[in-house]
Amino acid sequence: MKQFVLYITRALLDHPDDVAVTEVKGKQTTILELRCNPKDVGRLIGRSGKTISALRVLLSNLASKQGRRAVLEVAE
Repeated sequence: MKQFVLYITRALLDHPDDVAVTEVKGKQTTILELRCNPKDVGRLIGRSGKTISALRVLLSNLASKQGRRAVLEVAE
């Protein structure tokens, strides 16, 4: 899941080298914390949060296929 988030976000942002994802696994839930360049936060979130919402939906579908839950947080 971490590699999936890295792949998608690096393709979207202007500073792909500044993207970092921290993964914390629990019994049923995986928490992914995404950090990027402060100039790219607006691009990552998108208008009315549509881009980050779409990324969260894709991540949730991927996690459900593995029998898990996933939470994506954007850290500034």
